[in-house]
Amino acid sequence: MKRNVHMIDRIARLLLGAALLGFLILGNSDYKVFGLLGFIPFLTGLVGFCPLYSLLGINGCGCKKV
Repeated sequence: MKRNVHMIDRIARLLLGAALLGFLILGNSDYKVFGLLGFIPFLTGLVGFCPLYSLLGINGCGCKKV
């Protein structure tokens, strides 16, 4: 699994994921579903790999393919 997410994209994903996970803890019961969706951007930002990017052939980090 090679990285395919740029550092700026990773930071944005981590911030978005953390904000959405905040809904899980602090949010109203109506918005807790959005909090669960926060795991996806948070994990992809943490790991640096996005499965959707690989399916679409996008390499956002500028790394060379081997």
